[in-house]
Amino acid sequence: MIRDPAAAHLVHTLFETAAMAVGARYYWALRRKVALPSALEGSGFAVLFGCLMGAAIGNKMVFWLEVPQLWSAQLGIVGFFLGGQSMVGGLLGGLLGVELAKRLVGHRDSTGDLFVFPVLLALMIGRVGCFLAGLNDGTFGLPTDLPWGVDFGDSIPRHPTQLYEIGFAVLLWLALSKVKDHWRKVPGLLWKAMLCAYLFWRLAVDGLKPVPFSYPLGLSGIQWVCIVALAVYLPLLLRNLSALQHLSHKG
Repeated sequence: MIRDPAAAHLVHTLFETAAMAVGARYYWALRRKVALPSALEGSGFAVLFGCLMGAAIGNKMVFWLEVPQLWSAQLGIVGFFLGGQSMVGGLLGGLLGVELAKRLVGHRDSTGDLFVFPVLLALMIGRVGCFLAGLNDGTFGLPTDLPWGVDFGDSIPRHPTQLYEIGFAVLLWLALSKVKDHWRKVPGLLWKAMLCAYLFWRLAVDGLKPVPFSYPLGLSGIQWVCIVALAVYLPLLLRNLSALQHLSHKG
């Protein structure tokens, strides 16, 4: 485990960069495999731009919602962008950015399903960096007496929640791989299932992490974001699953 803050930040940044690069590469490969037109032309560019901008803003907003007590020590808007990041915020921000861009340019096709496996792959790679950064990263877990507890540098065995998340991503990958061909009959279903599964996961696993700032019911900011997002998005998932069932009976 890396204890020096500067070295931990460097390693975390390297893994974060690798996660985005590999995930993006995989996404472009999937686009070529299904012979989609370039995302850099026409309405596709607007959708891609909306995704990137939404993710960039969303991951910062949810991070600061998680740790609002640190805001006074930052440099206003500059500090906003220099602060940490949130996977939940990035996913939801990217989603909102895409939907807004699609409405503005009249793009009606579903665009989320091809992002599912690249996002999961990037998540696995990124969490390795979080794990190596130890106490210098805010993703470590609460103290535990379980035999697999990890000492991140303070002589206290803790839940290795970063490794839990990698395991979750692997299992979700395997589960979605088994249904992806069938579920593609309803465009967008695969993405909705991945997002809702991840939101439920974060709502649960963040209960094993220290709460940096307590909101109502003792939940963290990220947990409340997950609850609100699920309240909005879960009905859409259930509607898509119902449509798939209807198509299956009809077929």
